[in-house]
Amino acid sequence: MSELTIDEQYAAELKQSDIDHHVPTAGAMTNHILSNLMVAYVKLSQVKWYVKGPQSLALRTEYQQLIDQNVRQFAELGDLLLDENQKPSSTTAELTKYSMLEENGAFKYQSADELVVATIKDFDTENLFVDRAIKLAEKETRPALAAWLVAYRGSNNRNIRELQAYLGNEARTGLDEEDEDDD
Repeated sequence: MSELTIDEQYAAELKQSDIDHHVPTAGAMTNHILSNLMVAYVKLSQVKWYVKGPQSLALRTEYQQLIDQNVRQFAELGDLLLDENQKPSSTTAELTKYSMLEENGAFKYQSADELVVATIKDFDTENLFVDRAIKLAEKETRPALAAWLVAYRGSNNRNIRELQAYLGNEARTGLDEEDEDDD
């Protein structure tokens, strides 16, 4: 049996990754979260760079803290995936492919309030993946992964509440309204 070349190993990894991302496993779902963190980094940076208005200095400081938190979480999650014998996405192309957050170059022209609302919605979207990944990690008996995801969910909830407070809102304002109409 011959050894696979590096290119063949990577091709096999990409093929398996495509399969894994269509099968609901904790590792695959968590890799989506890792990808979302990369796109979130870019979007948080856009806000910091382009926010304008009377609150721009305070928002730049807040967004730098969110960026620092994001970078730490991205590194922790990549390491955790390796600890769980998973292969985290490691190229920009892979991360972009598996992210569920959307980028838009026109984002930088929005008002401060619109930028904050978009950030809140991104954290809320991320929580949909986190909730699913927590359930899968618990089902697959991956306690370290589940614990990290629960803490990450709490961090996202805090970020949502604090950004909503900037807008003068309660934590879930504008996020659960569709669900209320279903009753």
